[in-house]
Amino acid sequence: MLDTVQTAPAQPMTAGASRAVVIGGGFGGIAAALRLRAKGYRVTLFDRTPMLGGRAQVLEKDGFRYDAGPTVITAEFLFEELFALFGRRMEDYVRLVALDPWYRFHYPDGSTFDYGGTPEETIAEIRRICPGDADGYMRLLAHSEKLFNAGFTGLADQPFHNPWTMLRQAPALVRLRSHQTVWRMICRFLKHDKLRQAFSIQPLLVGGSPFETTSIYGLIHYLERKWGVYFAMGGTGAMVAALGRLLEEVGVEVRLGETVARVSLDGRRATGVVLEGGRAVPADIVISNADPMHLFNEMLPREALPVSVKLKMRSARLSMGLFLLYFGTRRQYPEVAHHTIWLGQRFRALLDDIFKRGKLADDFSLYVHRPTATDSSFAPPGCDSFYALCPVPNLSAGLDWASEAPRLRDRIVAALEATILPGLSQTITAEMILTPQNFAHNYLSHQGSGFSIAPHFTQSAWFRFHNRAEGIKGLYLTGAGTHPGAGMPGVLCSAKVIDRLIPAAASR
Repeated sequence: MLDTVQTAPAQPMTAGASRAVVIGGGFGGIAAALRLRAKGYRVTLFDRTPMLGGRAQVLEKDGFRYDAGPTVITAEFLFEELFALFGRRMEDYVRLVALDPWYRFHYPDGSTFDYGGTPEETIAEIRRICPGDADGYMRLLAHSEKLFNAGFTGLADQPFHNPWTMLRQAPALVRLRSHQTVWRMICRFLKHDKLRQAFSIQPLLVGGSPFETTSIYGLIHYLERKWGVYFAMGGTGAMVAALGRLLEEVGVEVRLGETVARVSLDGRRATGVVLEGGRAVPADIVISNADPMHLFNEMLPREALPVSVKLKMRSARLSMGLFLLYFGTRRQYPEVAHHTIWLGQRFRALLDDIFKRGKLADDFSLYVHRPTATDSSFAPPGCDSFYALCPVPNLSAGLDWASEAPRLRDRIVAALEATILPGLSQTITAEMILTPQNFAHNYLSHQGSGFSIAPHFTQSAWFRFHNRAEGIKGLYLTGAGTHPGAGMPGVLCSAKVIDRLIPAAASR
């Protein structure tokens, strides 16, 4: 079972132990480095940014602090496992607090729906909007549990390198109608449009449109119910810092501000990496936490790639881009929840503009994070810290972000001021902006996509980039673009897949 924490002691490291290099310090790379260290490998982790965490960077300005990317912890046992590998307890490194509500949905008519807490509390909120959907929600929850048992408990940490693995799962996946989209699944259980929107947004948290994402991702709802939704005091950056401390304590070498330019090959075997500047670093095992599209396009010679990888690259459908506005306020907004899903006038048409037409529309929907609702350390006294995340087309749309960014910023500020943050334009301060161009530059994300390839049925499990690189021995992949997918539980599980594939280190 995935929720069983393994506490076997780490293998001792000897001077002649096999060496592993990890490319990228996101959660997938950190987890892979720790799991390989527990197997006795000498591990070096490289990341091009000045701090660990990948997209989970921490930004600071004028006394305000912002988690740059992910803001919640779900399936916290996956983090606990990493500490337990070395006989440690996560609670000695970082403190998690439960959120209530998990998310507040704010609709264009000014109404709200609080999601989270107990099932009874959620049902009470549903009845307030549409009493007839209460029974449908309970059936949805039961179906989500079945998806969870098939797609997470059974498959999330299992290798998918053999097509027969996929075929063996096909009957169960067909019975659960996983070929259908999340939206079609939700519509089978809920009738009210507001509730359909609220319970179909999970794919957006992993880079897909609910109108195109396989309904297997409907398991996220039960995953949240099973383990809850938490915030790390100090922010997600505090979790990164806790893992960084663990890396140091157990002897993983971390090299920040150093970019891996390419993977070294001897024939079709990975033998290490070459950094920008030309320095070669030999290794017996190479783990890539880079975007697979960047890895295969830029870090390996084209002639070394098998046909299967070339076909996946050619047909790849990428996740959307992200526009993030970080800002502080010189006053507080105590009525605003920790997380607000601020929905615009359009839903499906807006998502089609983003995912299908590559259009930056005048309207938008937002994910608004107010960490000071839980942790006052994010802002000076009497102030609040925010970020507003806006899904946008990735760079393949050809948008000029130098001109579009300030205009989109102004529209977002005006919309928030007119709804949940009155007087915002007069109190806003300490602003920072990230666009898909920043994702491409900072994280080497192909086309500036926020979550690598999108979670479509034809890009899931065996169809996704494999955790053991196809056609190249000694190279393994972790992170959002590989199985099982994006989101913190997904990338942490991708490191568990690698753990299953790589034997304990050999002494030489």
